[in-house]
Amino acid sequence: MNRLIDTVFICSSVIFNISVSALYIATKLGDMVLLQACGGIVISLMVPFTITLLGYLKEKAKKKTIISNGLIIVYLSLELLLDYVLRIPFRGIVAFHVTYIVVFYAALFSMIAVSFEKNKKMGYSVIVTFLILMACLVFYLLPF
Repeated sequence: MNRLIDTVFICSSVIFNISVSALYIATKLGDMVLLQACGGIVISLMVPFTITLLGYLKEKAKKKTIISNGLIIVYLSLELLLDYVLRIPFRGIVAFHVTYIVVFYAALFSMIAVSFEKNKKMGYSVIVTFLILMACLVFYLLPF
């Protein structure tokens, strides 16, 4: 059972990184259809991450693993609340945006840490997709 939970966690992390990468590209290109599709994928990852959290709680995993998984769910909840429920332009409000960025990177690094803890080889797939995400962020931020 624990191997299945680990696999779900790692696959969800990879899907998250790829989806957020596509979000950056879609935003840069102004493709609203792709933006909404990828945003929906990111938000829907609340389900597998919640399942993995429950699985880790059931098997009494390390506190670090449980807290890391919880941070990911906090980020996804924050994303859902701000972007989809309240629909406020929080990225223009410095205090909200800084908090959002801190929670986002805490979730990303939690995915990397837990993935390496659970399966070193598959942890590298999470790192590679994280680096792709960072490259897409740079592309998004470039002024052309």
